[in-house]
Amino acid sequence: MTRVLVVDDAATVRLYHTSLLQEAGFEVAEAANGLEAVEAAMTTPFDLFVVDVNMPKMNGYACVETLRSETVGTAAPVLMISTEDRPGDADRAYQAGANLYMVKPVDAERLVRVATMLTSGKGPAA
Repeated sequence: MTRVLVVDDAATVRLYHTSLLQEAGFEVAEAANGLEAVEAAMTTPFDLFVVDVNMPKMNGYACVETLRSETVGTAAPVLMISTEDRPGDADRAYQAGANLYMVKPVDAERLVRVATMLTSGKGPAA
């Protein structure tokens, strides 16, 4: 089964993204900040990370940079989803190592479609 880690400090956003992905058949875990996400990635293999930008303890950019570092070494794709929509926000996400940047709120169908695409078409049943 395709494992996704949803990382967002807002419980309602985590619940929304988690429920959409679970309904589509993905196995989903949650983290409330970047530090929790990195700790989870060190012990559990994930096929996709869905990461917010603005979070306490470790923001999304630092989280993605750490996920891409040699200490964690994960090559799983990263979808960053944020309310940030200023010029340069997406560029900063890509520089940190994100595969795709989307602005909240994200359409439910689009989230599932993008998650499937980023998991190499394996989708939820793989």
